[in-house]
This record gives sequence, C-alpha cells and structure tokens, in this order.
Amino acid sequence: MRPVWSGSLSLGLVTVPVRLYSAVEDHTVHFRQFQRGTEDRIRYRRVNERTGKEVDYDDIVKGYELDSGEYVVVEPEELDEIAPGRSKSLDIESFVELAAIDPMFFDKTYWLAPAKEEFERPYALLLEAMRSSGRAGIAKFVMRGREYLALVRSGDGLMVLNTLHFAADLRDPAEQLPELPGKAQARGKELDMALNLIDAMSDDWRPEEYHDTYTDRVRKLINAKKKGETITPATEPGEPTKVVDLFEALSKSVESGKAKKKGSGGKAATAKKSPAKKSPAKKAPAQKDLSSLSKADLEKLARERDIKGRSKMTRAGLEKALKAS
Repeated sequence: MRPVWSGSLSLGLVTVPVRLYSAVEDHTVHFRQFQRGTEDRIRYRRVNERTGKEVDYDDIVKGYELDSGEYVVVEPEELDEIAPGRSKSLDIESFVELAAIDPMFFDKTYWLAPAKEEFERPYALLLEAMRSSGRAGIAKFVMRGREYLALVRSGDGLMVLNTLHFAADLRDPAEQLPELPGKAQARGKELDMALNLIDAMSDDWRPEEYHDTYTDRVRKLINAKKKGETITPATEPGEPTKVVDLFEALSKSVESGKAKKKGSGGKAATAKKSPAKKSPAKKAPAQKDLSSLSKADLEKLARERDIKGRSKMTRAGLEKALKAS
C-alpha cells in the first residue's frame, strides 16, 4: 500500500519520521453514464462558455467572485506558495481526553506508521504513552495543499490519525433548522419503557456483524439484469408511530428485543438439534392477532404467503390482504 502523505511527527523536541496510510476502503459500486437506448458514453469536458472550445488543464486559472461581480484571478502557483506548513510536519499541540471530543468533529481515518524500522523505538514509546494515559494528541498538518486539524491516538498496535472538522465547519442547528425539537416533554412511564427498550437491545459492539446491505442489493441487481432476471424490491419503511400508541409500541418493542436476545443464546442452538417435525400448513392468524402485529411482521407474513404487491401496501392494506388469503 502506498502512503498518502509522508512527514515527521513532532512532540516537543522529539521528532519521528512517519507515513500516513488510508485505513478505509471504498466498496461503493461505481457506474458509468450512458445515453438511454444507446451504448454512447457521457463524458465531461472543460469548455470555454463563450467559444464552446475545450480548454487544456494547464490553461485554467482560478477566479474569486467579488460582490461587484468582478473576479480576482489567482494562479495555481500562487496558492502553492502560501500553503501553510510546507515543511511536512505533523505537530502535536496538546493532549486531550478522547471522550471529550464530540463525534461530529471526526472526518476520515488513517494509519500512522514509522517511515523506517530505525524509527520504531521512539514511535513505540509515544504509542505506549498515549495508550497508558488514555489521551490523544491534537495536531495540524498539510496534505495536498490543505491544512488539516487531526487527532493522533493509540490503536491496535499502531497510531491512528483522524482528520477533524474545524469548529467553523460545523453548522449551528439553531440557525439551520426551522424549528428545534424540545417542546414535547418525556413522560415518566414512557421514559421508563424507553430505558427498558435500550436495556433489552443492549449488546457488545461487534462491527464485523454489520454489512452494507444496500451495496449487496445493488450487486444482486446487476447480476440479475445480466442474467435477464428480476429482483424483489426492498420493503418500505414502517409508518410513523402515533403519539397515542407510543407506550404500546414501546412495550411491544421491549418484548421483541428480549425475544431476540434470548433467541441468540444457547436455547436457539439446542432447538436446531431436535428432530424435525412436519408442521401443518400455516393458517392466517385471527383478526385480533393481525391487528397486534407491526408492519414489519405483517410484511414477513405476507412474504411467506406470497401475497402479490405486498411491497407497495400500507399496513392496513397488508392486514386486509392477509385476512383475505
């Protein structure tokens, strides 16, 4: 893997040559653009709006528009000359508690490794010092002509660098949102039930269990179209919970959360070992049972009964179709 930046990590009088590597890989499915009904690619060109002729990249300069409508023209070389920190230095200015940084400030993640084996000792010393103290370094550095605010912290055997947003980059919700939430107050019983729901759904953080299901569906769509097949549309999101049904919805959610937690334990594994029994054909639940099910449960039941058009049905439509099946 090639480094995206090379320089020196500086802490007081200690300097360690380091290299920066991207820690994140893009798995997004990328498409080309075509004109519908043809195999003609769509391409973008840099065109002079007055002459209509294409312009070479070397002949393009930047212009900043003034209030008067005029432009101040700036050459690329002039921007390079004033770029801050051209010395390739990553300077730690202070150390802070990692928990004190709001996640809103985090941007991209990189690995920070020593440039050569001979620099591993001072690198390892700083890494262990940050790990033992529970603190992370706030630093600034320049990459690709832009100054970055960064957080340098201890990771699993190496340093991790997170670029951070500057405070001026974050929007103020009071200025951006038409009306901030906060007028409605949480009621005692509802709050207790919400806390119970969080407790019932609490688990250890296992990132390997989470996958980009949308990208998976995009790949399945591409493969299906390649074979001339069709793919089942995704289910629609659930309907908003009405205020009058809030406590009831919370109660059912708690029970569902407990059931899922219980089902993921040893009892689920034991159940698999029991001899299979031929189950009778499923019958539609009674009317009372249907009305107590969530839309997701109704969709699952409709899928099992192969009800056509279920993906576009409302909750009431699903219930009606299940009763008629």
